[in-house]
Amino acid sequence: METRKLGKTDISVSKCSIGTMNFGTPSSYQENPAPLLDLALDAGINFIDTAEMYPSPASSETYGISEEILGKWLKSKTRHDVVLATKASGPGEFVPWIRDGKSNHDIKNLTDAVDGSLKRLQTDYIDLYQLHWPDRATNFFGQLGYKKPKIELSFDIEKTLEALSELQKSGKIRAIGLCNETAWGAMQFRKIAEIRNLPVISSIQNPYNLLNRTFEINLAEFSLREDCGLISYSPLAFGMLTGKYIKESAGPKARLNRYSHYKRYKNSMAFNATKEYIALAEKWQIDPVHMAISWIMSKPFLTSVIIGFSNEQQLRHNLKSVDVHISGELHKSIEKIHLKIPNPCP
Repeated sequence: METRKLGKTDISVSKCSIGTMNFGTPSSYQENPAPLLDLALDAGINFIDTAEMYPSPASSETYGISEEILGKWLKSKTRHDVVLATKASGPGEFVPWIRDGKSNHDIKNLTDAVDGSLKRLQTDYIDLYQLHWPDRATNFFGQLGYKKPKIELSFDIEKTLEALSELQKSGKIRAIGLCNETAWGAMQFRKIAEIRNLPVISSIQNPYNLLNRTFEINLAEFSLREDCGLISYSPLAFGMLTGKYIKESAGPKARLNRYSHYKRYKNSMAFNATKEYIALAEKWQIDPVHMAISWIMSKPFLTSVIIGFSNEQQLRHNLKSVDVHISGELHKSIEKIHLKIPNPCP
C-alpha cells in the first residue's frame, strides 16, 4: 500500500484509511470489527480515523462508543504500527450532550475532549487530532455558499492554536488537522500559526467524491501550495455511487433508507449523475466502487481516502480500488459528466 506524508510532519499514512463512523451500530462487524481491522492492517492500511461523537447518527446514548471499540482493538496491537486520528466536536444544538453543546475550541474544552478520547482509546497519544467542524458560524455539512450569520458565534483561532500547542507539548497529540473547513478558515489557521510560531495544520478532512467536488474550487489550491493534504470522507457518497439506490437493490438497512434525515445524497440530480457514472463504469468494465475510489486516489492534493465497511466482503471489495488505474480517457469521460451535472451533492 502506498503511503504519503501527513503535511509537513514525519508521519506517513496509507493512501487508503479506515473510517469508524459506524462502529457500535447494530451489526456484528460494527460491534466487533477487530477481525476486519486486522485484515485492513494486513493489507497495508496503517491509518484509522474516528471521533469522540461517533457512532453516527450521534446520540447521547452512543457517545464515545466507536472510540471505545477501537481502543479495545488497539490495546492488542503495537501502537506505532497504527496512525490514529480522532476529532473534537464543535458547538451545536444537535450535540447538547457534548460539553452542554457549547464546545468552543478553547483550552478547557479541547483538553477535556483529548483526555476523554485518550481514555476511551486506551492510548497515551493521538497521532492526528482534528477539529470536527468549525466553532464559528460558517457553511459546512452540506451548506453550499457562505451567508453572513444573523448571530455570530464566539471563536478565537489564535486561542485554539495555543490550546493545541499546549496539548502537543504535553505529548498527548502529535499533529493537528481541520475537518469540514472552508478556504478562509484554513488560511487563517495557517497564517496565524506562522506569525505566532504555533502548530501548523497538517490536513483537511472534507467530503470529496464524484457527486461533491466543491473541494476543488479553492481548497485544492490551498492544499497543494501549503502542503496540507485532503483526507477525503464519503468517497461513495453514502453508498449512492455503488449504484444500489438507483438499481433499487439497497435493502431497508442501507444507510440512506434507514436514516431519513440523510438527505445530502438523495435528490434527483444526484440520481441522474449517478446513473451516468454507473453507465460509464460499465462501459469501461470497471466496478463503479473501484472507479469512484481510485479516481479520488489519483488527485495530487489527496493524502488519504477514508473507506468504511459493513462486512468482510465489502471491505475486501473496497480495498481492490488500490490496484485500479484510471486512464486519461476515462478521466476525460468523468469530466464530461461533471460539467453536465456539477456537484449535485455539495
